[in-house]
Parts: sequence; C-alpha cells; structure tokens
Amino acid sequence: MKIEEITQQTLNKLNSMPADKLIKWAFENFRERAAIGTSFQLTGTVILDLASRHVKKFRVFTIDTLRLHPETYHAIKASEKKYGLTIERFMPNNDTLRNMLDRFGEYLFFTDKAKQEYCCFVRKVEPNKRALKTLDVWITGLRKDQSDYRKAVPKASIIEDDGKKILKLAPLADWNMDKIWEYIRGNNLPYNKLFDMGYDSIGCIICSTPLVKGELPRSGRWRWFSKEDDKKECGIHTNTIKN
Repeated sequence: MKIEEITQQTLNKLNSMPADKLIKWAFENFRERAAIGTSFQLTGTVILDLASRHVKKFRVFTIDTLRLHPETYHAIKASEKKYGLTIERFMPNNDTLRNMLDRFGEYLFFTDKAKQEYCCFVRKVEPNKRALKTLDVWITGLRKDQSDYRKAVPKASIIEDDGKKILKLAPLADWNMDKIWEYIRGNNLPYNKLFDMGYDSIGCIICSTPLVKGELPRSGRWRWFSKEDDKKECGIHTNTIKN
C-alpha cells in the first residue's frame, strides 16, 4: 500500500480498530516503511510486545538525546534482548549540538521557554525528523489521558512533516494506566524502572522528574515553567502538520 491510497474511509476504519489489529495492519501493509517510535515510556513497552505477537520482523526507533536516564538505556537493551531486534537510534547532529552548547551553555533550558524548545529541537525534534524521512507510518505511544493537550488524539491521522505525508498511529490512544500496567504485569514485560520511582513521563535526565501525589501525568516535565503557559510538549508531536 502507498500513503496516497489512504482515504478518509480508511482512516475511519483504522480509528475503530483495537490496538493489536491496528499495529498488525500497519506492518502487513507497509512493512519496513512502518516503524514504532518510542522513548520507552510504558505505552511503548506495550506496543512493542503487541507487535511481536503479530509480526515476525518490525522496525523500532528511539531518539537518543545523549541525556537519557541510565534506566532508559537499560530498558532499550532489555527490549532488544527480549524481542531479538536492534533498535534504531537517532541522535542529535554533532555540529548543531556543539554550536548550541557553545552559544548557550549546557543548561540553557532553565533560562526561558524559547531556549528549552530550542534544546528540544536540537536533541529530539530534528533527529525525529530524520527518522520520519525513512518511513510512511509512524506508530506512537500517545494517549488521550496524558494531558488536556492530548485528549483529542486520534488513533489514526495523516500528518505532514517537511512536505512529506505520514500516517501517524496511536494504537493505545484510549488505554488508561490501569490497563497498561495490567498488560505489562500480566505478561511479565521488561519496562523502564523509573516508573517504580514516581515518574509518569520520561525524557531527558534533568527535564523529567518524579510526580508529587495529585499532580497531572506530565507535570514532571520542565516543572520550573508555569503550568498555565506550558503544554508540556518537547515538539516532536507539535512540529508536524495535521491534514
């Protein structure tokens, strides 16, 4: 199948599919042009396992910002071992990263929102754009219950990145944390152990922190910024155009 062949009727069908069937459909129809993008949140852990049950060979990529928690790197290795795959790593461009650090220093993200977004662009968004250039279907771990900003996320939509149309899927969009934990524990899956330490959303080692009881799921991200002014997004899911 080609991305141009996906109609609104197809999207409607995809949006009504359960997670396992949606993942299976993506890899059966697009093969190596489909990939799971994961930062090894719990949702990504479930998606990898669902894929392994329906597809013999599938692509997985992650964005290595070079500032991930040790527990995240351990989760990457554990998943590679369990599923017998090599996870593709996309990293920041060396020259661009060095230029940013020379200009603004190692901790520029504390200064203001614009510099935090610039750091995220260099370390996460630009590497993700390189990943997207290699595929037609991007399978993500977005969920409706993660934030108000994400509460309308569809299971399937066509987006555009740098002029390229991509089918973006969120198979677990309507899952909640109870269902995710039930799946992980019920199937004894390896997972990022930061989730045993109070974390609910994980990114770089400084910019993601454990939650205080009663906080919203993404409150641990860049918590030095005002909640009222911040969507708590790094830009990976906001720098694309939805058609």
